[in-house]
Amino acid sequence: MRYEGMVYRPPSEAQSLIIQATIGCPHNRCTFCSLYKNTKFRIRPVEEIKEDLRMARDYYGEYIESVFFADGNTIIMKTEQLLEIFDYTRSLFPYLERITVYGSSRFVNKKSLEDLKRLRAAGLKRIHTGMESGDDIILERIKKGTNSQEIISAGLKLKEAGISVSEYYLVGIGGKERSREHALNSALTLSAFSPDFIRLRTYVPMPNTPLYDDYQNGVFALLSPHEALREVRLLIENLNCDNSQLLSDHINNYWNVYGILPQDKDKMLAEIDRALAIDESRFRRPEQGRL
Repeated sequence: MRYEGMVYRPPSEAQSLIIQATIGCPHNRCTFCSLYKNTKFRIRPVEEIKEDLRMARDYYGEYIESVFFADGNTIIMKTEQLLEIFDYTRSLFPYLERITVYGSSRFVNKKSLEDLKRLRAAGLKRIHTGMESGDDIILERIKKGTNSQEIISAGLKLKEAGISVSEYYLVGIGGKERSREHALNSALTLSAFSPDFIRLRTYVPMPNTPLYDDYQNGVFALLSPHEALREVRLLIENLNCDNSQLLSDHINNYWNVYGILPQDKDKMLAEIDRALAIDESRFRRPEQGRL
């Protein structure tokens, strides 16, 4: 397999074969994100991707169960290209159980429901999408390139197509000023389509990003550990989802919270209350973290 630049994948894809189908991110304007800032976006030729898949089969054998096609927003590729790649992947790995990609709501919505159903039939079982927030003011500030209604529309379309939706909530991305609105409006947005997964990520300022500069200049105020935990508590308290798994599966989070909504809501709230009883000095500093 050939990789270009730094390759990123969700923690849940740790056991997946990773193949780059795209390089970089087609949006690449989010003020908080440093992942692809120095990478010019391009889509790799289908034959080149197939070569990498053959390399993987020769190296690992045919017993691959999950394949994650990086980089950012792989869903932007033409449907026929994705179908060709997915069909070829399944032909090489007969024990394959899951194909996954990154795809923001903006680019998911460019696909028709019929195209998404075809991709599902070809093996696409899950899309990881960085909602970050369901608050339209925050989404505009961080230049996410989408809004809450577009996020809801994409989520509903994916679920109708039978594709699992893994949404990411960025704790603290509203700063101290909009922490409450961030939690409440995100809960409303997520509750409108009940994603299969709600994954918590706590914002840590990354150098060479506009939001890092705002933090350094005192324009953006990071949440303290207890403030971040209270934001998560408010989010969970107001989520009205059906059979959504909530996970804090990242090292930057202050506390491990896991449960299935709605039945585990009280258990998760009690777990956060337990964390809030711990002195803040026991937690990492808000500006210290890693990707």
